[in-house]
Amino acid sequence: MTDRWIELDGLVNMRDLGGLPTRDGGRTASGRLIRSDNLQDLTDADVAHLVHAVGVSDIIDLRTEVEVHLEGPGPLRRVESLTHHHHSLIAARGEEDLDALAAKALAVPWSPEGTRRDASFWAEHYLGYLAARPDSVAAALRVIGDAPGAAVVHCAAGKDRTGTVVAMALDVAGVPHEEIVADYVLTAERIEAIIGRLMSRPAYGHALSQQSIDEQSPKPESIEAILRAVDAGWGGAAGWLRDHGWTASDVEGLRHHLTR
Repeated sequence: MTDRWIELDGLVNMRDLGGLPTRDGGRTASGRLIRSDNLQDLTDADVAHLVHAVGVSDIIDLRTEVEVHLEGPGPLRRVESLTHHHHSLIAARGEEDLDALAAKALAVPWSPEGTRRDASFWAEHYLGYLAARPDSVAAALRVIGDAPGAAVVHCAAGKDRTGTVVAMALDVAGVPHEEIVADYVLTAERIEAIIGRLMSRPAYGHALSQQSIDEQSPKPESIEAILRAVDAGWGGAAGWLRDHGWTASDVEGLRHHLTR
């Protein structure tokens, strides 16, 4: 269990990434990076708490255009003080229009019905996000580093796409891999409530009705695959970012932002 949960009426999987240990003996700063499930059901009181008490300034939406199209604008879109950033981690599919794609929408990532979603399945998709959408991953991390207040990064469940971006951010911050994995699997504490929320949403209900809770539960091996691959290929997330257009100063800025 953790006291980093942010308890709101309109979601179930939001937590602050502050307070995690770093390899140099420090801690990640609170109020800088927040991970979440989707923000469609926030109440007026939830919105007020996020803006005024938590100090949220930026929203990073990792969902696809299809999801955004199906779900419509959430209540935070009405808050003029917030800056919204859309960086999908799944590439658009050819020339199909949104309505055509929406008709086929399944729980992300889209896969043929009957696919077994085990730890290897999710690891493959997480690595796919880095390979297919490095622009979106790097852009999301830049927003986190530049945000004047707290940045909320979210997808649908706040587990897979969010987990990938958060893992990269925490690796830059110097959080040990075992702590990054421990944060990722915390979502398992609330996976039934998360799926319960998404079952009633237009973009996700049909596909989720055909999957088990175990298939959606976060497994340590899935996020470990990201950390191992980035470490082996680039010496860590910092090296990955430098290979994707960031300067050493940019990387240090993100690290400093997350730890001071």
